[in-house]
Amino acid sequence: MLTCAIALCLATTLRVVWLTSDPPTHATVGIVWHDEGAWTHNARNRVLWGAWRTDEWNPMFLAPVFTGLEYLAFEAFGVGTWQARLVPVASGIASVALIAIGLAAVSGGRAAAIGALLLATNYVFVMWNRAALMESTMTALIVASWTAYAAAERWPRLGFLAGFAVVAAWFTKASAAFFILAIVGDCVLTLALARWPAARQRIAASEPGAAAVSAAIWTLAGLLAAAALALVLFVMPHWQEYRFYTWQMSVVRKPAYTLRAFVDRASWLPIVHDFFTRMWLVLGLAALGTITIAARWRNATPAERMLVWWLLLGLVELVVHDSGNERRYIMFVPALVALAAVFLGRTTTIQMPDEASTARARWLLLPLLLLMAYLVFGSIIRLAFLYEVGPNVRLSAAAAALMVAVLLVRWRLVIVWFARQQISTRGAIVVVTIAVAGDLAQYAQWVTHRTENNYRASIELGRVLAPGTLVQGKLANGLSLENRIRPLFIGHGFGNFEDRKNREDVRYILSYIAPRVGYEGSQILDVLDAYPNRKIIMTFEVAETATGHDRAALIDKFGTTGSTHAQTTGRANH
Repeated sequence: MLTCAIALCLATTLRVVWLTSDPPTHATVGIVWHDEGAWTHNARNRVLWGAWRTDEWNPMFLAPVFTGLEYLAFEAFGVGTWQARLVPVASGIASVALIAIGLAAVSGGRAAAIGALLLATNYVFVMWNRAALMESTMTALIVASWTAYAAAERWPRLGFLAGFAVVAAWFTKASAAFFILAIVGDCVLTLALARWPAARQRIAASEPGAAAVSAAIWTLAGLLAAAALALVLFVMPHWQEYRFYTWQMSVVRKPAYTLRAFVDRASWLPIVHDFFTRMWLVLGLAALGTITIAARWRNATPAERMLVWWLLLGLVELVVHDSGNERRYIMFVPALVALAAVFLGRTTTIQMPDEASTARARWLLLPLLLLMAYLVFGSIIRLAFLYEVGPNVRLSAAAAALMVAVLLVRWRLVIVWFARQQISTRGAIVVVTIAVAGDLAQYAQWVTHRTENNYRASIELGRVLAPGTLVQGKLANGLSLENRIRPLFIGHGFGNFEDRKNREDVRYILSYIAPRVGYEGSQILDVLDAYPNRKIIMTFEVAETATGHDRAALIDKFGTTGSTHAQTTGRANH
């Protein structure tokens, strides 16, 4: 209990201090800072202008839960950068508390303490919890669903909350679809094993207890109730908008759906980002925890099975949709931490199956062994040829295949040894200390290089543009949290895309000029090309790329030398 309390204090401190600072650039974790203003757009509109919709970009139809929470933060504390970031901060802290509660229900107090410490300090998770984006809130709701599902094994009616929370996660970000599939599938499996004894005998599975069956029923009931409520109150009244945004953002904008694309995205999983590398020790422990649960899945609890489904089905979703965007990996952090904690928190030996079952298990586990070995090896081998995908994929695949071949040859000895191992309290403390120290070192690196360029640029923009001034561009949304401009979002085929070239009522556009003109998207170049007499009237230091030294420009599309709204003061370029 004391360790969990310390973890919560640490989690709060790491997430709250310097809350207006820029996301990391030197030790980047894939945060696109100008998306903060875009995804809080409707909440900001409601508080400042009294209307949810002021232009054609309305993410509330895609992320109503996140939009509603941001509105509450703005209404309570005013519109601003730190206020927008309060929602993901609270989500991150809640995730730490919830993962501890869930682990206590599954594996006891030791696992709860380990999980709380690892999640509280995880560098990637901390940094995403400090960005006003949807991923932290979606992930927190997934954690809430898993925790309620775990506790439902003792108090079945909590399953209703598990089902309700996973629907809320979907309406925060559609990437939570994999977890809906996972929890529904596990509930159906539990009910099937309880209903058909022949099926249990065929796969030698234990009979689910009455509490597990009741929990599965309550979970499905909660899911159906939440889905029906969302359908009646939100989806059907706004069907055209909901369908457009869900299809446009979740399907149309994704990469190709060819066999080659699937193979590429699968091979990229541990290679193209630092995500797994930054938590390599936790990943290795999670791999061991995953294999341990899978090896005894016939007797594993529903909550333990859900951790494995969380990881595996989440990876499938990345392969199907997009493994090239680092934000899509954030949902794995609590799962990896929980799997590692389950492994480190083990205080008893594992009951071994008979020799025949053990021999069959090695072939059934072969795909999982290859996958986990590839993730573990790939995330460390990639450092040898950083950002060179081909060599890293080949070396990682070879290393994984060799390791698994050795395991298969010595399978019985490996399984017997592995089942008898118990991690001592001292050993667990050492491992957790190393992992936490590594995360805190990365956090210290960010502190050393931290800036407030984006926050200060937004304030400066508010000094030169009057409240209510219309400004085009994604960057207008990004720089809108500390002022009262009215941004017009221009996306690829959505937002104010159709009228981007003929908005004569809009004098200004905000865009990057470094690292290059139109860095945020080619659609901005369309606008700039449509106004050849444009003139840069002011520039701002911002931080987006790995250099941390980028520049944004306020551009007069018509090229006039004076303006009733802008004063070329400060770093003005004439």
